[in-house]
Amino acid sequence: MSSLAEGGPALFIGTDTDYVALVRPELDPADEGVRRAAAEAGVAPEELAGSGDTWAVLFEQGGEGDGFELPGVRDAEPAEFARRLRDELAAAAGEPFTVDGGAVLRLDGHPSGGDAYVFTAHLTPPDDTGTTPAVRTGPQPVDALLADLDAFLGSLA
Repeated sequence: MSSLAEGGPALFIGTDTDYVALVRPELDPADEGVRRAAAEAGVAPEELAGSGDTWAVLFEQGGEGDGFELPGVRDAEPAEFARRLRDELAAAAGEPFTVDGGAVLRLDGHPSGGDAYVFTAHLTPPDDTGTTPAVRTGPQPVDALLADLDAFLGSLA
């Protein structure tokens, strides 16, 4: 994630090179990059930073990544996805499961030895370009992911 997209609630599932993330970036009007972009656009940095209320999906697979915005998505939708993922992880007991995140995201969890899961995220950008990437993560320890989900949900409360 660039320095322009830091801050705000974020849920990362995966490793440094293979992940899917739900983020609501918050731009800092004092950030040099934001100030430069605002000057180029002819607006105040505060106006460019806006309210930081647009959710996005970021993903990377094997060093190649992209992302897309989710216009109109409210905090309740990512929170509901995180709650369903948390519930499935808590109840899965080493069994595969699927969490449907609506039209743009479906997450399949598969046990990966011990107390870990590997996830495949099926993504459909809202602009329907015909591209539907699938991202497979490395093994995720259940305890660490449950803690991340709790932190994410707490950031939305």
